Amino acid sequence: MMTFSGIWVPLVTPFCDGRLDLPALRRLVQHLAGRGVAGFVACGSTGEAAMLDEAEQDQVLATTLAAAAGLPVLMGLAGVRADLLAVRARRLAAEHAVSGLLLSAPAYMKPSQAGLLAHFRSVADASPLPIVAYDIPARTGVRIELPTLLALAAHPRIQAVKDCSSDAAAATAVLGDGRLALLAGNDDEMFAQMALGATGAIAASAHLRADLFVQLHRLLQQQRLHEAQALWRALRPLAQALFAEPNPMVVKAVLAQQGWLRNELRAPMQPADVATTARVLSVLEGLARDWPPRPAEDPAARSGTPAQAVVAS
Repeated sequence: MMTFSGIWVPLVTPFCDGRLDLPALRRLVQHLAGRGVAGFVACGSTGEAAMLDEAEQDQVLATTLAAAAGLPVLMGLAGVRADLLAVRARRLAAEHAVSGLLLSAPAYMKPSQAGLLAHFRSVADASPLPIVAYDIPARTGVRIELPTLLALAAHPRIQAVKDCSSDAAAATAVLGDGRLALLAGNDDEMFAQMALGATGAIAASAHLRADLFVQLHRLLQQQRLHEAQALWRALRPLAQALFAEPNPMVVKAVLAQQGWLRNELRAPMQPADVATTARVLSVLEGLARDWPPRPAEDPAARSGTPAQAVVAS
């Protein structure tokens, strides 16, 4: 059974003059795979999947799988027709070594909760792959309400939820029920959700300083709360600054500054504001400078005075 835990990176999709930049994607995945992340999501909302045709999505997935060094890869799956999504799910399972699907609610249609339940169940019934339900009402226009999530938890292939609802009470109820793994989806809420018992996060912020986000998850798993709090205080400004403009505008701009890819998005997405990018780079500079914190300097060592003399004075 697939384990949905740890820090997962929902990958950006690099472009070069309007075309996929697969070499850039390969380098980025290889880099992140060496930073301790649990896995990747290809063709999610961070990957501008809505602007990719099916052939391009297949290329992104194949490149990610080849570069992921054996780490699991989820494939984003979105659309309004469950029958077509079911066909797509079966084809993905047959043609790619993908570990699961990240399935969002149908966008724009605003179905009832009964309609959502039927939609997810129809795809799950046909899919050979485990499914992470993706609750992101800011993009789809509809919530997967708590009773619907708990009903979906009864399906053997629906095993987790990526929660972007900002509904702490519902998240707590899902955690209390225990049948679905809960992955934090809003980066600035990941500490609170993981502290309450979320198994991990799917975090675009982890494109940058993935090592520290992995360390945050590890500290919380080890119940080293004081250390985790200190690290989160350092990381939270990064998670907030990266979402000052619509995702993935800012994270792509910063990755471009670091030389990983070109600062290119597909319309209607536009490059991030220069000032926003500069703020994120400043936060990263502060992280590099201040984390991990340096031990407090021993006054005796600074003065050259024996420690006993300092105590005595």
